[in-house]
Amino acid sequence: MREYDPNRDRERVEEVERICEVGPSGKLCIFTDLLGDPICRVRHSPSFLMLVAEIGDEIVGMIRGCIKTITCGNSNRHLPVYAKVAYILGLRVSPSHRRMGIGLKLVHRMEAWFRDNGAEYSYMATENDNLASVKLFTDKCGYTKFRTPSILVNPVFAHRLTLSPKVKIIHLTPSQAETIYRRRFATTEFFPRDIDAVLNNKLSIGTFLAVPDSATWQGTDHFLSDPPKSWAILSIWNSKELFTLQVRGASRVKRTLAKTTRVVDKALPFLRLPSFPDFFRPFGFHFMYGIGGEGPEAVKMVKSLCDFAHNVAKERDCGAVVTEVSGQEPLRFGIPHWKMLSCPEDLWCIKRLGEDYSDGSVGDWTKSPPRISIFVDPREV
Repeated sequence: MREYDPNRDRERVEEVERICEVGPSGKLCIFTDLLGDPICRVRHSPSFLMLVAEIGDEIVGMIRGCIKTITCGNSNRHLPVYAKVAYILGLRVSPSHRRMGIGLKLVHRMEAWFRDNGAEYSYMATENDNLASVKLFTDKCGYTKFRTPSILVNPVFAHRLTLSPKVKIIHLTPSQAETIYRRRFATTEFFPRDIDAVLNNKLSIGTFLAVPDSATWQGTDHFLSDPPKSWAILSIWNSKELFTLQVRGASRVKRTLAKTTRVVDKALPFLRLPSFPDFFRPFGFHFMYGIGGEGPEAVKMVKSLCDFAHNVAKERDCGAVVTEVSGQEPLRFGIPHWKMLSCPEDLWCIKRLGEDYSDGSVGDWTKSPPRISIFVDPREV
């Protein structure tokens, strides 16, 4: 097992990815094309590593990991309590070399790198029904089931959505967005300490604030000291530049029905039918992150922001708009999505790596109850 070398490993790693992405027979599955960059999903993280497992000249497995500093759960404080946390993703083992302990060895080697770099916790995400992955991490690696956020996917239709005339949408500068996020959301679970790096990243399309149409924008300080009765905020990340997705396993009947909706929508656009995009070919998506808001009309404000994000994605030729929020997030009711494409419970598992903590009063975060909101870092989508 060794560190990934792009010059000698890229093609062999891509081959293992293709072999591993074989979905269950008769079911719809989503396949990922990393566009020739196996580390694209961690490249923008503060610190990252990719390991490969090799037997002779054959690569038989790989794993990716990254480290960042985030807010950990402590509902009794008004100030953020930070912890250095590691994230595991993209664990793959060639089907011909499974049940040989390769996956377990890759996880242990990655955790050693985490510890060497001061990480206090390690976590990973997987589908609830991925029993092999869940069993590996919970039974053999010492992880516990931690959070079950919802992945919400909304197609980008052939027509623009009409925005509410009662809502004004303001495009914030990265500096303005950082100030609002740090003042209002810094205690949200998994909030990244380097939010400024996220907002200033070239893949961050922008941050948008929704306020009543009657409200006037007089700058960040005025907004924070005297916010409108209701408001909402979200940021958009351009995942299309990193990788594409494709739905496979659909029957000919389903493909035909989907195509029919597009044909009818194109012929009769004034009906504004919710046609099904061509997800059976590779498509890109935008990821909405940092969703938050306050007030009795906050859900409606979020709905307007999501409609705005849909139109931005349409202009950039994306197939979908995606987000991930806590299952207890009240604002999720304002996020449009298709149930057939979404995942109501994405499973996050976590492990405590050491005994030394940045703040001993936090206790063991792995045993803390879920909080209302969660901040999903777009650099790890």
